Amino acid sequence: MALPRGKPAIRVKAPFPGFVEPALASSIEKVPSGARWIHEIKFDGYRVQVHLANQAITIFTRRGHDWTKRFRKAADDAWHIKAGSAIIDGEIVVPAADGSTDFSVLQNELKGSSKSIVLVAFDLLYLNGRDIRKEPLLRRKAELRKIIAGSDVQFSESFEIGGKAMFAHACKLGLEGVVSKVRDSAYASGRGNAWVKKTCTQRETLAIAGFALDEGKWDGIYLGRRKGGDLVYAGKVDHGFDKVSAADLQKRLKPLIRKTQPYAKRIAHKGIWVEPKLLAEIEYRAKSAEGKVRHPLFKGLREDL
Repeated sequence: MALPRGKPAIRVKAPFPGFVEPALASSIEKVPSGARWIHEIKFDGYRVQVHLANQAITIFTRRGHDWTKRFRKAADDAWHIKAGSAIIDGEIVVPAADGSTDFSVLQNELKGSSKSIVLVAFDLLYLNGRDIRKEPLLRRKAELRKIIAGSDVQFSESFEIGGKAMFAHACKLGLEGVVSKVRDSAYASGRGNAWVKKTCTQRETLAIAGFALDEGKWDGIYLGRRKGGDLVYAGKVDHGFDKVSAADLQKRLKPLIRKTQPYAKRIAHKGIWVEPKLLAEIEYRAKSAEGKVRHPLFKGLREDL
């Protein structure tokens, strides 16, 4: 991996900062190309931030919830990282034999003993008493590779090939997509343009507004999208459920049942309406002009958001 040239990066000596708002990738229509960019595989899992401090391991979700107990195997793997203190940005996944990852498989795995989950590390924010977020990305990744070497933590490789070719390969292999990053960028919390993403299929996290039963049998869920303070109808999904997931979801939705639709504008569908507190990860091919998802597939609940 070629490191960026120039004067040495700043290594700021600083106290351990605690949870850091993660950097988020912006969605784009076309994967960028050129020497300014590197490309990584987009994984289908739970975004996490791993903290090594005071001889303890803590794993936070994207919103800062402590899920160390839930991700116990990843926490155990992180014990073998060669650092006195560190903050690592990564993803919890369940890898298939072909290298692909699937959010629904991960959810099912977490209901059991979670022995198949893997922590994939792609960035390093803090190392041994120093804040390194202002260092160039490739230098941070080089340090990250060193400290996880020999452990069961997986390193997210970067590819310096054309963006179009990278995306084509990712989709051909059945991967979720590509995350492209400016090679010499600092780590910036929030959504910006230094990290961008393109998925092979479209994904969105939507609120569950209700569910449907057909002669007592599960018939899918109604979706809603937040627009300001309003909830707008985003379609219905009836694929991606098995008997276990459907029964579990119905059990969780029953306590949320309400008499009226939660939508700002009433729709002409019959359903059992609920308070839109649960969030669903939905995969789909396209959206209609009204914003309804087309050919949607339920991938699981997003409990980390």
